[in-house]
Amino acid sequence: MTASPPLPYVVTGVTGRTGAAAADALLRSGQPVRAVVRDPAQGRPWAERGAEIAVADLTDLASMTRALSGARGAYAVCPQHYGREDLVEQADRVASTTARAALAAGVPRLVALSSVGADRESATGWIGMNRVFEQRLQEAGVCAVFLRAAYFMENWAPMVAQAVRSGTLPSFLAPPQRALPMVATADVGSTAAALLVQQEWAGNRAVTLAGPGDCAPNDVAAIVAATLGKPVGVAVLPEAQWPQALADAHFSQAALAGFTEMTRGLNASHIDIKSDPDAAARAGTTALGQVIAALARRQG
Repeated sequence: MTASPPLPYVVTGVTGRTGAAAADALLRSGQPVRAVVRDPAQGRPWAERGAEIAVADLTDLASMTRALSGARGAYAVCPQHYGREDLVEQADRVASTTARAALAAGVPRLVALSSVGADRESATGWIGMNRVFEQRLQEAGVCAVFLRAAYFMENWAPMVAQAVRSGTLPSFLAPPQRALPMVATADVGSTAAALLVQQEWAGNRAVTLAGPGDCAPNDVAAIVAATLGKPVGVAVLPEAQWPQALADAHFSQAALAGFTEMTRGLNASHIDIKSDPDAAARAGTTALGQVIAALARRQG
């Protein structure tokens, strides 16, 4: 009798940074993966690596239920559409659909990408969409780990590009000497994969994820300076200049308001990785220097 193939781990968001990192980590460890994409062309690189491909719309219950059926577990991302005025409502639609589909498909375990600050009820801006994701999964009764990631190191990419050009690193975070938790997206994906394949767990729980050490804007500038071999300073941007500084990002007014509230919360320490005493803490292994130096060399 031929043995049945092992059930796959489903990964959404494989065209993004953490989804790609999770799928990569699972495949490298020999685990079967089903990559969820909206466009079949997006799945070709994963199919070439041996992954199964499922085509689904994250807001369509039927296609998402099919994508999640027969899975050993899933890593779910709720993408945020910063160009839309209804980005909060859209995030809620994705969260609700994912929760209902996971329940209908009988997914035994799910790791959901969330953020530090998702335990806060208000004044967190964009992070409120991660809170809704957690709530919809809880309400549906889905067995889930909420992976509350710290500030992504890769968020510095546009500021590093400006520092390479001008010798000055703009920063929305202030004061520039204050260190806060940051994490590499590769570590987010690898941690999600590790959580999925670990021993059985039940219910809901939160896990915070930071890098190996807290980092400040001044640290980012120092790494760029060392990489380029020239001085790099830090210029903290006053809030009045944020809309102009973000013009190239093409944020909607709603997204800009969410960014502003979130950044205020970070700068005021209202958004704090230690604010939920019940969350388990994990740390990635990728140092800030690895990520920032790579970004600087790419621009040099």
